Formats: sequence, structure tokens, C-alpha cells
Amino acid sequence: MKNSIDEIDQRIIEALQQDGRRPFTRLASDLGISEASVRQRVANLMNSQVMQIVAITNPLKIGYSLAGMIGIRVTGERLLEVAQEISAFDEVIYLIICAGSFDLLAEVVCRDNDHLLSFLANKLYKVPGVQQTETYMYLRVVKQNNWAFLSQARVSPGQIQPPRSES
Repeated sequence: MKNSIDEIDQRIIEALQQDGRRPFTRLASDLGISEASVRQRVANLMNSQVMQIVAITNPLKIGYSLAGMIGIRVTGERLLEVAQEISAFDEVIYLIICAGSFDLLAEVVCRDNDHLLSFLANKLYKVPGVQQTETYMYLRVVKQNNWAFLSQARVSPGQIQPPRSES
């Protein structure tokens, strides 16, 4: 079932994307609605998993100077198991199952080149079913949205439902 949000909900989301600690009193004043309405709408948006309010860290400020994307080819019969194993690695901050040249795309952060080499040799390459990888190191982030898109959705393969056919 698709979540329905109205213009007020969208404006609340946009405001909280800019400052997740913005007081509900200020939001209410900015939007011309009551604080109770803001509080109820935020609770509904969170309970329906439309949004979450989380602390986002800057990897560079906490000792991770390398970031990159790794394309991973996997044996087909182990795709979901491999994805589950790789998702448990601390260095992996984002992992998707995809179509195209790779079966998985993993965004990773590492302290330095030695850490990256250790991650690749001692963790990633040892996962049964990993056939081939290609690593793309980030040189500079040119654009980054303030929203997390699907990376924060935490959808497991069992939760994905096929689309309903319209009769």
C-alpha cells in the first residue's frame, strides 16, 4: 500500500531534512498550524516509516578518509546470502541488489589504504559466492542530497512485495 502524504507533510519533511532538531513550535509557526498537529504528523510519518530522524556522521571527521563503491558479481544461487553476509561488515555503509553489470553495489568507508586492502582480502573476497569485484574510489563528492533515499529504508528481500495488477 502506498503511503499518502500531503503538502503539509512534505513541508515538515523538508524542514526536518534541513534541521532534524527544529522545535515543533517553530515548525508550527512556519506552517501556520498547531504544535499538536505537527507532533501528530511527525509521529504518523515516523510510525508509517515514511521518514526517520537520525544522526548522520561525517566519515572524514571520525577517521575514515577513504570512501568508494564496489561492484560485486555473485553466483546466482547465493545472491541473497552473499548480500546478507556483506551487509554485516562494518565498512559497508550502503548495499543494494541491482541489475546490470554487477549483482551488488556496496558503498564502503575505510581509514586508509591498508584498511581497504584488509577489508578486501580478509572479508569481502572470503565470502563464498563472490566471483568478481571492481572498486571505484571516490576522489571528490560533487553532489550529495540531504536525504538518504532508500539507503535508510532497511527493506529485507522478504518484505518486497510484487506489484498488484490493476483489474
